Amino acid sequence: MIEIFQVEAALSVVFGTDPVAVRDTDYRIVGTAAALIHGVQLPVGDIDVLVRERAGVDAFSAALSGWKSLLPLRYLEDSRQYCASYEVNGVEVQFSTVEWDNESDTGECTGPGPWTHYSLVTCGSIQVPVVNLELRLLTELARGRADRYVPIWEFIQPRGYDRDLVARGLKERGITEAAQMDLALLRDSGAGGS
Repeated sequence: MIEIFQVEAALSVVFGTDPVAVRDTDYRIVGTAAALIHGVQLPVGDIDVLVRERAGVDAFSAALSGWKSLLPLRYLEDSRQYCASYEVNGVEVQFSTVEWDNESDTGECTGPGPWTHYSLVTCGSIQVPVVNLELRLLTELARGRADRYVPIWEFIQPRGYDRDLVARGLKERGITEAAQMDLALLRDSGAGGS
């Protein structure tokens, strides 16, 4: 698992190697690295960078051409992703589009969600656009990964969150009443509130 200092070092390279090449690229940090950058302590195996358009993936690939390629540029038909992956200072950094039509703003990597619900967060010496934790929470709830959604939930409780966004996301995903009750119990127990 990688630590925050490794994420910071890798992203410093990604955005510092050829900043002109990626300057106009619309991207968001997503996945567990996004939660870690926000301050949630989660196991992180890699850094996922969601890119709005294929040209952005091409730009990042060109900028990192001197680094070890783990996955050459390609389109993955089954997942509808145009992606590439590099090893940067021992950390896997994946750049990808997600090309699924979706009108909902509650998706972490689909639809308008990541482009609407994000924050500029300081990561080492740079600021990066990172999806908001509500989207990460919804992803992990949909996957049923309590080891991920509980720490996120505990983190956002005392700091505040977009309740409407979470409620809509739960409804859209058909998240079970049991999972919603688990969150209510966590909230009512004061977990994360100290």
